[in-house]
Amino acid sequence: MDFTPAVAEGRQMVESYGVGRFRISGVAYDGSVLVFPDAAHTWAARSVADLDYAALSPVAAADPPIEVLLIGCGASLAPIPSQLRRSLRDAGIGCDAMDTGAACRTFNVLNAESRRVAAALIALSE
Repeated sequence: MDFTPAVAEGRQMVESYGVGRFRISGVAYDGSVLVFPDAAHTWAARSVADLDYAALSPVAAADPPIEVLLIGCGASLAPIPSQLRRSLRDAGIGCDAMDTGAACRTFNVLNAESRRVAAALIALSE
């Protein structure tokens, strides 16, 4: 039985992650990444302490707009600054924080459902 979600042509799929790396739709990335339904980009954030609205500006500027932002906090869940949550909510973006592995899996499921989802994935360190 195949449990891999069916993903439409051109949509991104997080295939694997590990210490300091991701593999998304056949492309290897070193460090943290921002993943959108149709693209993935390297991202400078190294920890939750690096998160602010400016760091997530590509998500706020996405067209069509992102409905849900998943924040992969690294190896374990960390609190997201309340001001950042408010700023995202004011921009019409729901935000959910979780460990990076859970964020990868959740992104894949929501993306397979053709949701307007993005993932801000902080790479695991050691």
